Amino acid sequence: MGSNAMAVGLIFDIQHYAVHDGPGIRTLIFFKGCPLACAWCSNPESQACTPELRHDPARCAHCLSCAKICSAVIGDAPGLLRIDRARCGHCESWPCLEACPRGALLKVGQRISVDDVMSRITADKAFYDNSGGGVTFSGGEPFAQPEFLADLLARCRTSGIRAAVETCGYAAMPDIARLEPLIDLFLYDLKIIDPQRHRQWTGRDNAPILENLRFLAGRCAEKIVLRVPLIPGGTDGEANLAAIAEFSRALGLSRVELLAYHALGAGKYEGLGRIYRMPTEDSWHGADQPTQALRIFKAAGLTGTTDATPAAGS
Repeated sequence: MGSNAMAVGLIFDIQHYAVHDGPGIRTLIFFKGCPLACAWCSNPESQACTPELRHDPARCAHCLSCAKICSAVIGDAPGLLRIDRARCGHCESWPCLEACPRGALLKVGQRISVDDVMSRITADKAFYDNSGGGVTFSGGEPFAQPEFLADLLARCRTSGIRAAVETCGYAAMPDIARLEPLIDLFLYDLKIIDPQRHRQWTGRDNAPILENLRFLAGRCAEKIVLRVPLIPGGTDGEANLAAIAEFSRALGLSRVELLAYHALGAGKYEGLGRIYRMPTEDSWHGADQPTQALRIFKAAGLTGTTDATPAAGS
């Protein structure tokens, strides 16, 4: 673990000087690929485990320069451009990107080495040292690329950089067990307790998520911050929140962050050939709803905060 400096992973973004997703000033590394498909996901480009093409209709002149060199790009009608997702991405050079004169096509996801990621992380080390910050591996799901994550965590430990991992919890327990000692903070998403409703909203059963949280709580409860997105009609029901609070209390967890609903990713879905099925109004629930939800967790003995800006993929 951590011995292969030239390991390569797939990411879709790196953000510097962030002040959320962990304490202090942080660098956020967004892994591409996630086992869940949450209906409210603010970063739908994080879900697929391969690079993909995103189309920006606002920039597109419908000149069809891209369609002339790529059979996966189809001009169905004046002003309409469709990408055949089943055929797209099979080439290595992505010539359609260079063919577009207005930058309306964007490749989402890049293969990158551990060395290259670490050069970006260590460049900010002075900010971490002065603020008590560090790096946060987010996504997507970092544990979906366990060897890449392992190498990065090992390098961070050697460099004296504190590392947090934001996870949906749907991962192989052996990977979580072997990497836990290298992780300083878990930002652990817990969305819905009922397995059937969890499957309805995320596409997956929650049994592995709950079991992995039990395992981690038994090892390092002090390193876990629970994250609960407040999705009206999905996760924010009093019964669901009370069940999460009681489950967390029983595990000895003490910290929770409640993330208010925002339609931050709604505009990305069309460009990826998908449909956003959630309301686009940020104020879908009352402004005091996160505060009311927080009372449920405080009643169970947890300390918590509310955050108006949800993390990617939450």
